[in-house]
Amino acid sequence: MLLFGISIALSVIGAAASILLKRAESASRLVGSLFGVAAAACALAAGCLGMFTPIEPISVATPFFFATFTLLINPLSGLLLVVINLLGVVAWIYGIEYLKEYTGKGIGSLGMFMHIFMAAMCLVLVSDNVFWFLVFFEIMAISSYFLVIVQQDEKSVKAGFLYLVMAHVGYIMIMIAFFVMSSQTGSFDFSSFRVAEFSPAIASVVFVLCFLGFGCKAGMVPFHSWLPLAHPAAPSHISALMSGGMIKIGIFGIVKVTFDLLAASGVELWWGLLVVVIGAVSCVLGIAYAIAERDIKRLLAYCSVENIGIILLGVGTALIGVALEIPAIAGLGLLAALFHLLNHALYKGMLFFGAGSVIYRTHTRDMSKLGGLVRAMPVTALCFFLGALAISAIPPLNGFVSEWFTYQSMLSAALAGGPLVRIVFAFAVVSLALTGALTVVCFVKAFGISFLGAARSEKAHKATEVPFVMKLCVILLTACCICLGIGAPWVVGFFVTISSSVLLLPGPEVAAGITLVNPDLGSAISTPLVAVLLIALITLPLIIRAVFKSSQRQKPDASKEPWQCGYQPTDDMAMRAASFGAPVQVFLKPLYTIRAALAAQAATVSQLFQKTVSGADKAQGLGDRYLVDTVAQGVTWLSKKMQGIEGGNFRIYVLYIVVALVALLCIAIIAGGGAL
Repeated sequence: MLLFGISIALSVIGAAASILLKRAESASRLVGSLFGVAAAACALAAGCLGMFTPIEPISVATPFFFATFTLLINPLSGLLLVVINLLGVVAWIYGIEYLKEYTGKGIGSLGMFMHIFMAAMCLVLVSDNVFWFLVFFEIMAISSYFLVIVQQDEKSVKAGFLYLVMAHVGYIMIMIAFFVMSSQTGSFDFSSFRVAEFSPAIASVVFVLCFLGFGCKAGMVPFHSWLPLAHPAAPSHISALMSGGMIKIGIFGIVKVTFDLLAASGVELWWGLLVVVIGAVSCVLGIAYAIAERDIKRLLAYCSVENIGIILLGVGTALIGVALEIPAIAGLGLLAALFHLLNHALYKGMLFFGAGSVIYRTHTRDMSKLGGLVRAMPVTALCFFLGALAISAIPPLNGFVSEWFTYQSMLSAALAGGPLVRIVFAFAVVSLALTGALTVVCFVKAFGISFLGAARSEKAHKATEVPFVMKLCVILLTACCICLGIGAPWVVGFFVTISSSVLLLPGPEVAAGITLVNPDLGSAISTPLVAVLLIALITLPLIIRAVFKSSQRQKPDASKEPWQCGYQPTDDMAMRAASFGAPVQVFLKPLYTIRAALAAQAATVSQLFQKTVSGADKAQGLGDRYLVDTVAQGVTWLSKKMQGIEGGNFRIYVLYIVVALVALLCIAIIAGGGAL
């Protein structure tokens, strides 16, 4: 708690320093970043301790009897503190160089809002009272809105507006759910919710409202429309924080409400089925829409929708395991969800940093204008390639491990459940398999079009590697992805402990030596062994070639051009972003038709909202026009008339004084006579 308090204090000081130094932008950028690194490091340490060390909540009285300021760091909130602040440390370091691109665009304000954003996210995670939870949730939304619109152009303002609307739609649903719970318990403290036994109807209403409300923040389908607009509009290191960190608070809220605040009320089976179905749909739609994108940051944003869907599959499986009273399935499902939550934060953060590095050098997000960057930016290219493998669930990287656990939990639940459960999980498993295939296609496109081939623009041709600080950030996150993948047999035990503390159930045995296992299905895999085999597969042919290479072999005549199938290659023949995914887009055309129809409806709703705002502005002025303005005009007219008695003649002013004295004397005499 001391470390957490120091973190918040450093964020407040950093925000003040950033805005006070706004005229000296270089100093503001450097000082703000240093305070940000220190604040995030303290919160990261607090989260690490909170995951494994029992910590008593701290309560401070406030002037409001219903709003005791209570902070609680438990294993779940500790994990989220680690996720957000690990990204935060890297983002602040990355921003030391990256923010030079925003010179003259309000670096001081950007630093201030980023500090507020980070502090608000941390306080949301540890607040144990409805009032303060909602206050910090709102501060988080508003501060991130200002980070989205930092460019101050039409696209960013539109994206920020939609984000703010969706954030408040979710906020209202969450607020109603909490007010329903407080009306039943007579308290705004989360501790009272944990011990209350709500009726099935009340519990179901609370679950649905919180699932939809926090789902808006998480960006799940159908509340994902803000995400591919807001994330690309923000600076790349902010995009990494929003995609890797902020949307996970939506998952945190769903897990907290269902497994913590509603623990005493029990879990309904249909809750888990609903979460699994929404998760499966989010998986497929998110990656399907990503394939059609040419904008590299929009592509990554849609992939966040896909990964939120994968996390929801694990959460839904855990809910079904609790409803069926099978602790092993519940623990395995929640373990998969929490592990994928961390993994997605790492590789998606790294991919956004990599995309930011590309934009930093080429000043474009259009993949069709890139190409050839693997030679110009080799470190960025290698890290982006490994991140693409991780998000595509290619072993032995971390994305594969969490998706493997997701498959195992769903298959175990399908075998243990009834016909309806089996049908839902059959749909979910097929959806996840299709998602995996489409993800590979998507990132073959993203990496191949952006980094391979010939440069397709002058800026791509002249690109160079980014400064050391920015390279260091992507290298650190890439190393984390590799270590969590290969070291999964030793790391996964921590997630078993966290999931057990959330569910209050014994955790499953998922590791044996260097092997990951699922005892229910007899499944097993060893990521360290896979890593060794892959290294051998790559290096052994090279060794054999080097040993048996004939020194007498004639070298080919370099003067002769190779046969090009009758065509001389030109730059126009290179694969482009729009054409690469064309066959898949034809196959998925119905999904794009649905998106177009929904976008048209969203535009209609947006126009209606704008007209409502315009009407409200006009209605707001009616009172001023007919009441305030009328009175003001009357006073002005009277004052102008009264100016006539001010002639500027001193003798006239003396006469006024004499008349006033006579009048007062008469009043005194009359009043005295009346008293007698």
